[in-house]
Amino acid sequence: MTAILVAIDLPGGPGFVEALQQIWRDGNAAFPVDQRLPAVAKTELCRVMRVGAEVERGDALVVATSGSTGAPKGVVLTHEAVAASASATTARIDVRVDDHWLACLPLSHVGGLSVVTRSLYSKTSLTVLPAFDVTAINASPATLISLVGTALTRIDPTGYRAILLGGSRPPANPPPNAITTYGLTETGSGVLYDGLPLTDVDVDVAEDGEIRLRGPMLLRSYRDGTSPLDDSGWLPTGDLGFWEDGRLQIAGRKSDLIITGGENVWPETVEAALSTHPDVADVLVRGVFDPQWGEIVVAAVVPVSGAAPTLDELRTHVKETNPAYMAPKHIDLVEALPRTSLGKLQRGQPTDPATPAPPSIT
Repeated sequence: MTAILVAIDLPGGPGFVEALQQIWRDGNAAFPVDQRLPAVAKTELCRVMRVGAEVERGDALVVATSGSTGAPKGVVLTHEAVAASASATTARIDVRVDDHWLACLPLSHVGGLSVVTRSLYSKTSLTVLPAFDVTAINASPATLISLVGTALTRIDPTGYRAILLGGSRPPANPPPNAITTYGLTETGSGVLYDGLPLTDVDVDVAEDGEIRLRGPMLLRSYRDGTSPLDDSGWLPTGDLGFWEDGRLQIAGRKSDLIITGGENVWPETVEAALSTHPDVADVLVRGVFDPQWGEIVVAAVVPVSGAAPTLDELRTHVKETNPAYMAPKHIDLVEALPRTSLGKLQRGQPTDPATPAPPSIT
């Protein structure tokens, strides 16, 4: 019998888990549909992902990418890849039979969905929430959870044996039970924990600084039949990184690199510095064309309630820990920043100033 792609258009909960297992028992592959989409958008996404059309035998999941830019692609993950990902995580954090996973991230993205598949693989207890609910999370008996940095700040982290953090910039001072993960939808979830590769994961940093990954948990292809893998199985991530004390450090997206006056500036580095200022609640940094400097560093800042940090104050703060050329030359004070559903900053999206910004420094 021909295997096909079947959509799961259900909120998180026992019904979702049972639907996934039934699809697999029938030999088909599952496509979790984002529950926050309106009906018209769901229909269009299912059309793009070719729901109901044939898949290859052994395909387990099609997951829409959740990158910060561009239209989503359908990442095809096989049962072997899903098992390899679950096995690697289970081994690294020493998952035990008495552990209890809590899934509270969107199941349409690999960060939330992988919690479910890990639990099914390791046969641990599992709670799946229909949405992020602080009260339900804090009342849960779970010992293991996956979160994004913005969610971590809203819950009590003390009851968990391990918290896997991904999707966005981690908080400046994460709790000791938090593990920073790095991965993509194409890698079936995180493949480096605290900068160290999981079992069977190969990491290469090319001459230009781009990170390449290889391992048994990587995608088979995209849903349109194309593959980002080279002939040796390497996946170019589009991220820049470097090794430091044996751990991989993520500098940022290759396309986000700012070159100002001939100097390289990674937005994440500036964001990390600005986020420690007491008057900054959230921040996004990007490069903007400038005829004199090539690009200038511009920061969109969400101020702490009642505060209005000035450009001079923020420049001084950045220069305390970084070279002067990394300090922003312009800031916009805004009410909120554009983010994906997993908390990733969307640098390509506009940030409308909530209040007039101080003048640029030239």
